[in-house]
Amino acid sequence: MYATNYHRASSVEEAVKLVSGSDEAKYLSGGQTLLPTMKQRLAAPSDLVDLRHVSDMKGISVNGNSIRIGAGTTHAEVAGSSEIANACPALVHLAAHIGDPHVRHMGTIGGSIANNDPAADYPAGLLALNATIVTSKRSLTAGDFFTGMFDTALDEGELIVAVEITAPAKSGYSKFPNPASRYAMAGVFVAKAGDGSVRVAVTGAGSDGVFRHAGMEQALTSDFSAAALDGVEVDDSDLMSDMHASSVYRASLVKVMAKRAVAAAG
Repeated sequence: MYATNYHRASSVEEAVKLVSGSDEAKYLSGGQTLLPTMKQRLAAPSDLVDLRHVSDMKGISVNGNSIRIGAGTTHAEVAGSSEIANACPALVHLAAHIGDPHVRHMGTIGGSIANNDPAADYPAGLLALNATIVTSKRSLTAGDFFTGMFDTALDEGELIVAVEITAPAKSGYSKFPNPASRYAMAGVFVAKAGDGSVRVAVTGAGSDGVFRHAGMEQALTSDFSAAALDGVEVDDSDLMSDMHASSVYRASLVKVMAKRAVAAAG
């Protein structure tokens, strides 16, 4: 690893100030992506600003169907939350199947969505749930936040503080995991709102990261059942093709995972 300066921030304001005052600073949350990248000498930040002691970025609050999750909350804490389980069990299921126990106890929801890996689980959940991303500067809908593969709407130095979600009437998540990394080769999150509208978000398959599937949304809004997806086509032209799976195979996986997500949602 290259030499770097370490800073332990105690507040959101201090963290933003530390990053703004450095040329090549990076926020350090769970470190599950950044630290391995630094070890491989693919990243060399001049400064690391540790967010793990910022209390305002931690914790889970559920008030009725309103859920707020601090950006520094770990996957394990989301997976173990009885409050979220009562309000949105699909989100608990999603968190419980991220990586392995080590990753779940170190990785955070804020770090995951800031990185926006095209095979990460949280982007699909937040996009389907029409979540709001609260930052040190503003609030963004998930649709505006996720802008492409490994890319978000975050400005330089902008910090994710929390995620806010309105619990849906029904929701489900299913993924086909890579057996080694546990990243999604295809994952689908389905959420039905109280007004009957349905949002479907896909991760692990899109060539430009997480995306919504309009055809599935239309079919499920009319009939919220796995059978309603039988006639929906998944175009493979915009899907990833790599050593793990072809775009055609991923298209098939997306449809199967979507049906399983709907079945899980009941």
